[in-house]
Amino acid sequence: MILDHIGFAVEDYEGAKAFYSAALKPLGISIVMEVQQEEHPGYRACGYGGPGGKPDFWLGAEGRTTPHVHVCFAAENRAAVEAFYKAAIAAGGRDNGPPGIRAHYHPNYYGAFVLDPEGHNIEAVCHTPE
Repeated sequence: MILDHIGFAVEDYEGAKAFYSAALKPLGISIVMEVQQEEHPGYRACGYGGPGGKPDFWLGAEGRTTPHVHVCFAAENRAAVEAFYKAAIAAGGRDNGPPGIRAHYHPNYYGAFVLDPEGHNIEAVCHTPE
């Protein structure tokens, strides 16, 4: 592991929370911490994490991040990649590459790409052959 956590600012904080909560649910990722302005004046953010409960991915309410970023989330299997893609599209994301093999990365790279409502490239990937 080379990163402890990552985050970026969004213009529509509540909309982003709704999108990411829906899109990441199939991957077992949910909000595990939220910082309110009362606790940290001028700052509002939420941290998403998996089963361990550590917030690894953060959204902040400071305004739009430009240029857009690319964030990739690990999926346990290919079915989870497909479920992520369907959930993200249903939550308002736009297709940026449907689930499938990306052999130019490696033979078992199975990923799906969605643009979030603010245009960030969000991906889920599974590296195993199942």
